Amino acid sequence: MSSRRSRSRQSSGVSRISDDQIADLVSKLQQLIPEIRNRRSDKVTASKVLQETCNYIRNLHREVDGLSDRLSQLLESTESDSVQASIIRSLLM
Repeated sequence: MSSRRSRSRQSSGVSRISDDQIADLVSKLQQLIPEIRNRRSDKVTASKVLQETCNYIRNLHREVDGLSDRLSQLLESTESDSVQASIIRSLLM
């Protein structure tokens, strides 16, 4: 039965990622997320790394939205043909 399953995976083009590859990717994520990277403990579960990664990405989205709103407000308060307005428009694109 397992041979049928493996043939089925091969024929459908589904590739499996190994446990070592998953561990390597989780380790890389751990190094990218400041909340985890700055902890003294080396032992963090993969689940915690993924949760913190999602939280970090959500926070980054909020920051980008906030900065975009601030730039839009700044653009509204400047003359449309000024150099400052041109710079702000280039940042929003």
